[in-house]
Amino acid sequence: MAKFYGVIGYVNLTETKPGVWKEQVTERSYYGDLTRNTRQLQSADKLNDDINVANEISIVADPFAYQNFHSIRYIEFMGTKWKISKVEVLYPRLILTIGGVYNGKPKTSTS
Repeated sequence: MAKFYGVIGYVNLTETKPGVWKEQVTERSYYGDLTRNTRQLQSADKLNDDINVANEISIVADPFAYQNFHSIRYIEFMGTKWKISKVEVLYPRLILTIGGVYNGKPKTSTS
């Protein structure tokens, strides 16, 4: 089982003006274990296939992670930001399943 240390991005909507909502990204660093390391090509009606990884990373969660697991949007793994497709809560850990490449907005805050 390989070890993991990296950044996880949380995305929350905040109301900037009445009726105007904006995504606010918060990044936090975590330790964990890489429990599954796989990849798959997803064919589509495009020139190039999409690469999806179905890796599972088990992180040691802090209270912030437990309270905001529903807001986890991406994880930085091997130099790339990947979408989180599934989060499983197994105290004291969170099991994160990785999907395709994350193409969201850049981070706006760090804690």
